[in-house]
Amino acid sequence: MTLRNFIIKSFSVLGFLSVAEIAMAQAGGGATTTNVMMWIVAALVFFALLFVGDSLLKLEARNSGASDKGTNYSIFPSLKEVFSPKLPDFVPNENVHVLTKGHDIVLEGAADGTVDTGMSASHFAVKPTDFLGIAPIPKMMVAVGDNVKAGDPLFYDKKNDSIKFCSPVSGEVVAINRGEKRAITEVVVLADKEQVSREYTQPNLDTASREELVTFLADSGVWPMIKRRPYQLLASVDETPRDIFVSTFDSAPLAPDSNLLVAGKEAEFQKGLDVLGKLTEGSVYLGLNAKSEPAAAYTNATGAEKHYFHGKHPAGNVGVQIHHIKPIGTQDVVWTLGVQEVISIGALFTKGAFDAERVVVLSGAEFKENKYVRTHIGANVEPFIKGNVSEESGDVRFVSGDVLSGEEIKENGFLGFFDDQITVLEEGDYHEIFGWLLPLIPRPSISRTMPGFLMPGFQYRANTNTHGEQRAFVVTGQYESVLPMDVYPQHLMKAILMGDFERMEGLGIQELAPEDIAICEFACTSKQPLQNILRDGHEMMLEQG
Repeated sequence: MTLRNFIIKSFSVLGFLSVAEIAMAQAGGGATTTNVMMWIVAALVFFALLFVGDSLLKLEARNSGASDKGTNYSIFPSLKEVFSPKLPDFVPNENVHVLTKGHDIVLEGAADGTVDTGMSASHFAVKPTDFLGIAPIPKMMVAVGDNVKAGDPLFYDKKNDSIKFCSPVSGEVVAINRGEKRAITEVVVLADKEQVSREYTQPNLDTASREELVTFLADSGVWPMIKRRPYQLLASVDETPRDIFVSTFDSAPLAPDSNLLVAGKEAEFQKGLDVLGKLTEGSVYLGLNAKSEPAAAYTNATGAEKHYFHGKHPAGNVGVQIHHIKPIGTQDVVWTLGVQEVISIGALFTKGAFDAERVVVLSGAEFKENKYVRTHIGANVEPFIKGNVSEESGDVRFVSGDVLSGEEIKENGFLGFFDDQITVLEEGDYHEIFGWLLPLIPRPSISRTMPGFLMPGFQYRANTNTHGEQRAFVVTGQYESVLPMDVYPQHLMKAILMGDFERMEGLGIQELAPEDIAICEFACTSKQPLQNILRDGHEMMLEQG
């Protein structure tokens, strides 16, 4: 019997005896008031002793620094422990974060758990626009017609020539596409049938200094896979992060199963964590899913502190996990990576080759077949889309990423550098008579005016219709109900629109990335472009230094 169960049963017995004494006194009319008072005094003394012991236990935990780790060092259970949902057996008793806010958008078009290796792309592109913080016109190191190996440099940022952006495949450079103001938008490579990687001489992890590792990673082509927070920028080689965070699951709509992403790449994933551990003076943190059992590669990983998260989207967002593990201060810098980025870093040291292979999910109700495919970074999506869209579908939209924070691409477009999902959904280019007044068509919503809340597992067929136009930016409390972070997103958005730098910083702009605020944009009654507003705020803060 645990101490807490003993306390609960002791108070139950005392309460029962007291009630029994009172009942006997009323029934017999005897002088048992003294006995009742004795029981009450005994209970008060017992409670006082427990209270003193509880206070001493908390004081000792605080003095030893143990209380900083989030464990409840108390005789009495906290309200959070009492009302928390029952967690699966695979979840440990420590480092568990139960998030009560959020919203899961359940859509049709989820893929099964198999990977189709028969589909392949022939063209691949690296897009400078995928990397925030670099010059729009980088310095090109190749020209059309050049042959490159996987890992050969294509271009570098004019502001920092040490970080190389490399080809994901071997082949011929067939196009350097430009956009507005001559900015380079795509460097396209036609892949060889037999892939060849650039040869590397990787440093010894046990003896190499941090500076040697940074120089090697920056030149090898994997450095651009590391993002910096605050502001979701490309990581700088001149900064040492306080900590490094890796989320091992994605809670976005129709997101890929991260257990499939690491299957067969367990050694590379572990080696990637070992490399990351050498790049920070702090810790490497892994965010694990507490709702479905993570792969053994995650639970058995060494050199990283593991934290479990139980809750609705955006529980899988690394920004939410950072907030609950160790929030970003105004002077802090942390780095973040995805599972497949960690694998690519590890492959440099296990294989001595540039491994840009990616498992990508084809999701959305408009696909004939939803499945996983194995390809490389920046793959041309046309081979995966052509002939795979349902004939009953009208106009459709293709998205590189998820429906909340992904980027629209054309049918012959290229996968984003950090994306492992291609989503297709119907264009919402039509009007509904009376709109929401007659909710005849089921649609995902956080509002209880829609009957969907009565069917939490119902799968919706998504389209791009916003069901309303942009309107007055009113305070509704909707953002706070779906964002499991101790920030006030609506106040922050208004501070950005006003250009109030002090309020922006005080309201936690450094903790948020566009993907974190995407669920608020979905819930927004005012139809505000919150992700664009937040990015504008980031740019204003960067301009101020």
